[in-house]
Amino acid sequence: MNTFRLALRVSLFLVAITAFASLAQAQATRTWVSGVGDDVNPCSRTAPCKTFAGAISKTATGGEMNTLDSGGFGTIIIKKSITIDGTGSLSSILAAGTTGITIDITDVKEVAKTVRIRGLSINGAGTGLQGIQVIAASRVSIENTVIDGFKTNGLNVAAGQVFVRNTTISNNGGAGINVASQAAQVAISDVSVIFNEKGLAGSVTQFSNVVMYGNKN
Repeated sequence: MNTFRLALRVSLFLVAITAFASLAQAQATRTWVSGVGDDVNPCSRTAPCKTFAGAISKTATGGEMNTLDSGGFGTIIIKKSITIDGTGSLSSILAAGTTGITIDITDVKEVAKTVRIRGLSINGAGTGLQGIQVIAASRVSIENTVIDGFKTNGLNVAAGQVFVRNTTISNNGGAGINVASQAAQVAISDVSVIFNEKGLAGSVTQFSNVVMYGNKN
């Protein structure tokens, strides 16, 4: 009986190790999403996922998620260093009633805490809460992106260094850019902040070629 129990425990231990090894191997440095994908897929180029939220669990820390074709790829909460690149196709996030992208990297084992967002259209449809919310991160870059139609802020920054380039932030019920903490730093270049309730709130560290137009306050 004791021999049987020992063999059973060894077998369960080996199964657990195999499962963890398979999970680690499943995380790729580059994954893909498609409007006709499925989140049960491995998020490879030939078997893409459907949403950013589905792909991020299969993407290694520091890796990159890319879009294969035009589509809406859903809201996402980011807990690790990652790049989301929608360049080359209409890559959108419809965030009615919620926040488009939440960045909240608190894992002490995460050294870089760096997020890169490129080529997205993030639409709150008039009921979304925040376009992009940075709660915890070291460095965030947002490029070639449109953030539009949120009830509160287009970009809300509570931590880290955030750089925004070649981006339009418009039609938001709060600030286009809200710097919510003195610990946060925001620099903007080639950015249009238009038709928001407020243009900027808080202290922006650096400006270059910024258009401010049609903001009420």
